[in-house]
Amino acid sequence: MIYDCAIIGGGPGGLNAALVLGRARRSVALIDNNRPRNAVTHASHGFITRDGVTPAEFRRVAHEELQRYPSVDHLPFEVVSVSQAQGGFEIEDLGGVRVQARRLILATGLKEIFPEIEGLSPLYGKSLFNCPYCDGWELRDQPLAIVSEYPTVFHMAKLLLNWSKDLLVCTHGQASLTEEQKMQLESKGIVVIEQPVAAFHGQNGRLEHIRFADGTIVARTGGFVAPKLVQSSTLGEQLGCEITELGGIRTDDKGQASVSGVYAAGDASYFAPSQLIFAAADGSRMGINVNMDLTEEDFNN
Repeated sequence: MIYDCAIIGGGPGGLNAALVLGRARRSVALIDNNRPRNAVTHASHGFITRDGVTPAEFRRVAHEELQRYPSVDHLPFEVVSVSQAQGGFEIEDLGGVRVQARRLILATGLKEIFPEIEGLSPLYGKSLFNCPYCDGWELRDQPLAIVSEYPTVFHMAKLLLNWSKDLLVCTHGQASLTEEQKMQLESKGIVVIEQPVAAFHGQNGRLEHIRFADGTIVARTGGFVAPKLVQSSTLGEQLGCEITELGGIRTDDKGQASVSGVYAAGDASYFAPSQLIFAAADGSRMGINVNMDLTEEDFNN
């Protein structure tokens, strides 16, 4: 069987693309390795009617809804290669199973690379996060830390003043703030520490204090840690798709990559804002664009 479209990635972008295409009576292979980036998150926020939903529940409901459409197949595969074949694409999984499709949507998303700081892992997703729009409300009015090695820490500090006035900026040993920026932050009562962070300390997922390389200890109850975001898959590069300066798949205004028939949805093509609702909306857009592409091809043949 040659599917109308194969979607690699079962996050909100891929799921919504599958929904749109299923409702358009297209045959769809939704290929997902079941390792979502937000698996450690206790709840997802900012998506109207789904505010506070757990990632597991979101996926459960999505798959339940997709089961209404018999042309959508969920394939729990680990994709190892993608190539152009017979006017379309061939996807191969870890076990050697091959799937063919006329069109391809890459919705593989991003992965986070966090600084190696002792104690971060058991606190992440519980009292340490990376997106204030997702989790700022839950940490409102608490003594918070912002840990970032990047110049964007200045913007993050300004932004977080909407949620808490008790802020500590930690540049983790990097000179990521100018002297003028440090003075501006300090004028707002924001403390800046440029010492590397040695460890986060807390219990049961709750941050209690931060220890710095020079032995300084500062009490905090929550905060935000900026990861380095990179593409979780190189499949676009395998196909020869053009990549942006930020590492995403370069697309045109219809979401099509430089390789004809390849589309990129959600975080596979852009890095920010990295939110559930944006990825789902982009997946819907890609589903519509792929259906229009197939419609034109079918009508003219």
